[in-house]
Amino acid sequence: MLYAPDADARRRVVFLRGLELQARLGVHPHEKAAPQRIRLHVELLVDDESAPASVGPDSLHRVVDYQRLVELARSEVAGGHVLLVETLAERIAGAALDDPRVERARVTVEKPEAFADAESVGVVVERRRA
Repeated sequence: MLYAPDADARRRVVFLRGLELQARLGVHPHEKAAPQRIRLHVELLVDDESAPASVGPDSLHRVVDYQRLVELARSEVAGGHVLLVETLAERIAGAALDDPRVERARVTVEKPEAFADAESVGVVVERRRA
């Protein structure tokens, strides 16, 4: 994705890769009976009005905290049984976009144990601020 040079200097990608959690997720009876392992990846396109760092303060208050991103993902997964991976991905993306600095949220939810002969299955959802 290309941006104008002045806009580029204010944007960065904050990411979370490979967060493995136990989730109550799926439509099949065995998926409803017990949690299953899922893997999450999240990428956020973030605007930082103080960027680049050479001109802005070296302060946590000006950036999206990736610890908070992990906590947000954990909280959405812990929220109860969800039928569709698409729904879970949408919830995580929506929660990430609650931060006004986040311009785009891309969320991948994988089910690595869904099929014995596949590494994983899942969905990627990408949402942008309106």
